[in-house]
Amino acid sequence: MIVIASIGDREAFLSGYGKAAGRLVERMGGRYLLRAPGAELLEGAFGNDASMVISEWPDKEAARTFWNSPDYAAIRKLREGIAECQVLLIEATSLA
Repeated sequence: MIVIASIGDREAFLSGYGKAAGRLVERMGGRYLLRAPGAELLEGAFGNDASMVISEWPDKEAARTFWNSPDYAAIRKLREGIAECQVLLIEATSLA
């Protein structure tokens, strides 16, 4: 799962949504590969200075279960009004 987030209030985002989402990701079998601010946009229209989050899941179904869970629906509300996100779910059979 890849998240590109434009965050208006980083402190509020990290202390509320970030902490809660991080605990739930781990509890539901995901693992973070990257969490970093300050992306440099080389092409396109969205993402300059964005925060990037890449998480790994056992499979697409596990990621969808997390995304569609009532627990995550409640947590997602914590970023309303402070972050605009694009979220991609990709199944990779290999990293090469």
